[in-house]
Amino acid sequence: MADTLDELRQRISAFVEERDWAQFHTPKNLAMAMIVEAAELVEQFQWSTPHESQQLTPEKREAVSHELADTFVYLLRIAEVLHIDLIEAANQKIELNAKKYPVEKARGSNAKYTEYL
Repeated sequence: MADTLDELRQRISAFVEERDWAQFHTPKNLAMAMIVEAAELVEQFQWSTPHESQQLTPEKREAVSHELADTFVYLLRIAEVLHIDLIEAANQKIELNAKKYPVEKARGSNAKYTEYL
């Protein structure tokens, strides 16, 4: 079991190596696979009311967790293939978003930043 992001990345890489799948793991293929898995996540909520989407049965919660995991694994794999540090990238993106969505304008609003101009 992996307990850290780096350990999980290493575990995924070992899984891929053991199966000789790296040859198929181009950024394009991985991005497409990730989107397919994200669509399967969306499918878990299709036709649910907002309330139902927040009150999952144990079976639905497990199905959602599997789709989240599939999407996450592909995301980690794309980052690995492209040598992108996801922690660094996420921190940089939060900083950019903080500038685009200043607290005094964004608090309690779901408006896109372009509406603040």
